[in-house]
Amino acid sequence: MKSIKEIWEDTVNKLTDIYEPREAKGVAKILLEDVFGVNQTDFLLNEKKQIDTEELRNYVDKLLKHEPVQYVTGIAHFYGRKFMVEKGVLIPRPETEELVRLIIDQNEIDQPRILDVGIGSGCIAVSLSLELSTKVHGIDISEKALEMASTNSKQLRSECEFSLCNILENDPRINALDILVSNPPYIPIKDKSTMHQNVLEYEPDEALFVPNDDHLKFYSRISAFGRGALKPTGKLYFEIHEEYGEELKQLIQNAGYSNVCIHQDMQGKDRILSATNSAST
Repeated sequence: MKSIKEIWEDTVNKLTDIYEPREAKGVAKILLEDVFGVNQTDFLLNEKKQIDTEELRNYVDKLLKHEPVQYVTGIAHFYGRKFMVEKGVLIPRPETEELVRLIIDQNEIDQPRILDVGIGSGCIAVSLSLELSTKVHGIDISEKALEMASTNSKQLRSECEFSLCNILENDPRINALDILVSNPPYIPIKDKSTMHQNVLEYEPDEALFVPNDDHLKFYSRISAFGRGALKPTGKLYFEIHEEYGEELKQLIQNAGYSNVCIHQDMQGKDRILSATNSAST
């Protein structure tokens, strides 16, 4: 029987065929924790542990085919919680955690009325519901996303209400919002050539990409809806493409919002936009 360190090192060595050493170490640790129940104490004590080598090999084989570790394990970690994910549902990113943190830090309203446009796994909606002790509404065009988000909401005991809606074609049936938030598709198709194989082959295109000549279409549509759906002092929050912050800021200002701010992520990249609705004229 091998020790935890030996099992981990063997797994890392196999994964370095496609991962950089540092990333391979992280992926191997996630796999052992989320699938085989190896916790931090086990790593520190380096005890011997019985792990099904054939099962482990099967998981590693999936990873070596560039399948994201979150799809392999069925789990994505987000804001201190475990969310279920599967192919066809966007994997939550650390940058999106920063969006959630900003909303929480800036919110001073008791039980704010919130709408999340494009819920994916439900990570934003569920996190805000639990952190702000409020009901959060959410919409998505994907039935798979709605099913996954509903499962996560139920398992994590949040109060969320999700519905099928294409924001580009229909207005959600909700108003008097305190907060309107979205992490919409924002990557121009031309950027596909720069992206990793694990993203292109496994994650849903419709949750990531927009036409090169209309890359702000979701922001334009959602902000227009928000002018009527948000309360006069309601807040608009977007996750954004790092290259289009100033362009988007101008669009949101032209739409009639005030206090439009671009916030950088921990990597120093323009990643979040916040704005305040102005009283409708």
